[in-house]
Amino acid sequence: MATCPECDADIDVDEFDVDKGDLISCAECGSNLEVASIAPLELEPVDEDDDEDDDDDEAEEEVEAEVDEIDDDDDDDDDKEDWDE
Repeated sequence: MATCPECDADIDVDEFDVDKGDLISCAECGSNLEVASIAPLELEPVDEDDDEDDDDDEAEEEVEAEVDEIDDDDDDDDDKEDWDE
């Protein structure tokens, strides 16, 4: 049994069912929690802003990759036009 660090609700988690770093959520307050240690079982709140920042960074990298790909394609077209002339 563990306690939610946000609302102090008891969370029924068996230390043999989870690993350090696993994410669970509190049924009472809905907080996302990370298993900080197994013996004793301790939970820490997950900082939601960090997760969103990571998602934003990944999305930004994907967009940059797509733009680079489009730019590369445009360069190829320019080369083909030079050959046609």
